[in-house]
Amino acid sequence: MSADLYQTRLHINQVVHRCAGQVKQLQPRSELQSVGVKMKMRPQLLLVLTAVVCAAAKPLSKAAMTSNKLLLISFDGFRWDYDQDVDTPNLDQLAADGVKAKYITPPMLTMTSPSHFTTITGRWVEDHEVVHNLMFNQETNLKVPHKETLKRSEWWDNGALPLWITAQNQGLKTASFSFPGGGANYSGQGVNRVLLEESGHPDDNETEWRQKIDTVMSWFSEEDFHLVTLYYGEPDNVGHAKGPDTPDRKEIIRQIDRTIGYLKDAIDRHNLTDGLNVIITSDHGMTTVKKKPQVDEVILNKYLNLFEVAKFEILDYGGFGILTPRPGKEQEVFDALSNVPNITVYKKNEIPESFHLAKSERLPPIVIIADLGFNLNSRFIVYVNKGDHGFHNTEMDMKTIFRAFGPSFKRSYLSEPFDSIHIYPLMCKLLQIQPAPHNGSLSVTEDMLLPTTTAKPSLTTPQGSFTTAGSQGARLSVVLLLAMLLSMFAVL
Repeated sequence: MSADLYQTRLHINQVVHRCAGQVKQLQPRSELQSVGVKMKMRPQLLLVLTAVVCAAAKPLSKAAMTSNKLLLISFDGFRWDYDQDVDTPNLDQLAADGVKAKYITPPMLTMTSPSHFTTITGRWVEDHEVVHNLMFNQETNLKVPHKETLKRSEWWDNGALPLWITAQNQGLKTASFSFPGGGANYSGQGVNRVLLEESGHPDDNETEWRQKIDTVMSWFSEEDFHLVTLYYGEPDNVGHAKGPDTPDRKEIIRQIDRTIGYLKDAIDRHNLTDGLNVIITSDHGMTTVKKKPQVDEVILNKYLNLFEVAKFEILDYGGFGILTPRPGKEQEVFDALSNVPNITVYKKNEIPESFHLAKSERLPPIVIIADLGFNLNSRFIVYVNKGDHGFHNTEMDMKTIFRAFGPSFKRSYLSEPFDSIHIYPLMCKLLQIQPAPHNGSLSVTEDMLLPTTTAKPSLTTPQGSFTTAGSQGARLSVVLLLAMLLSMFAVL
């Protein structure tokens, strides 16, 4: 017998011995003995069959390969520099204990639902089609408020798989606590556990913030969840109501900082320090709204009769607006809006490629983006917010934060700025799962990881090429192993 053949048989025996315990757990000893008596076959063939069964079964679950869990936290509307004019000892400690990005750039649109769904899918807005905070229908004039939209699967389920579902399809257990998109079903499949707050529920209760952390920690430590996403509605609400440059905004940042300290303590209490990675980020920034008498506010009806030319519109919603002209009125609408100061109007098919919006089927034909700080008023000035977003994502006031810590991350690592779309492949690597098709790249973020992190997923999965890890990997391992063993017995 050659040395190579000997080593091959030795390896097979090792595999078989590892699998034997699993087989015995599945089958009573008496049955194993009867099988050995009844089956008239060479011992080597029994080894072959046992090894094949083991190889076929083992890869079906990725959960056994996952050593670390992942918590993704979003603080809505946390501008990139909000911690620079407030004492934030806990956020500062996170930078020492882990990774801090100088800032990250949200997608166009810089709005809550579109941006969060880009983070959780790794897809541009034109691909995942969540093109507004409001669910709408241009034909029926339907407009569903933001909080109610969170439960409407028909708004979210457009073919782009969010991380929860991709992880579940590979054997992991996931949960969503108020995170946008988590309350929907995707091709009939929902997140394993979902908690959503009712519309109108206050977002600023610090006691409830801590209770949420306690709940999430118990999911990890007592129920073995692998991925949890947690959403907080602040500092967005304070930024809108009071403005980003006010004492109220500074106080809510102090509250967030105390919550980060509570989170760190909770991780220690639940013995998760060595097994939980945490990413803290946001969806967009915030800017001060420009009002009279400092500026001449934008009122679109001064430049065209919206009742006569608009079939559908969502205006009076900050710095971003959409409009469907009546038949034959598109050019008239475009020309009239082109004369409005402090805004930029686009025909959808002429939107710059860098926006990643033009391919959207859901987006109306006319898109309006106001200059930084200007609101889009349709007929009257009814907008009362003192702070807002929805502006171009290249504006620094729209940039947001990224912090990360845990056993997979380097310490005291300062990352260069990057687009939020690249968070998705990073999360897939941390969970050791194969990503669904996405537009991000792991190469953007992998330098922030310690070299011991393993099971790297592909950087960008081509559209249509994704399959869940498990069934195909198992079949391939069976075929290769069987071919090798049959070849060996042919030699014997």
